[in-house]
Amino acid sequence: MSTLAVKPQIISEYKTHEKDTGSSEVQVALLTARINHLTEHLRTHRKDFHSRRGLLQMASRRRKLLDYVKRINLPKYNELLQKLNLRK
Repeated sequence: MSTLAVKPQIISEYKTHEKDTGSSEVQVALLTARINHLTEHLRTHRKDFHSRRGLLQMASRRRKLLDYVKRINLPKYNELLQKLNLRK
């Protein structure tokens, strides 16, 4: 299933207010879905280095957003890590 089909569902789950589509929490959740999808793709297509580069860029962007959320709102950060099942 593509991330485009899941995008409205992810936005509705992580939004902070009614018209929220771009808050840090929503962006992190969307990036996580895309990262998970691309990770599965790379398991079957091991030599797809262009997609691997995109994956690394997305992971870096997610890391920066998570650092921002951690700096601004620590309880929200911890809740986000739990919901997205990040950090083992």
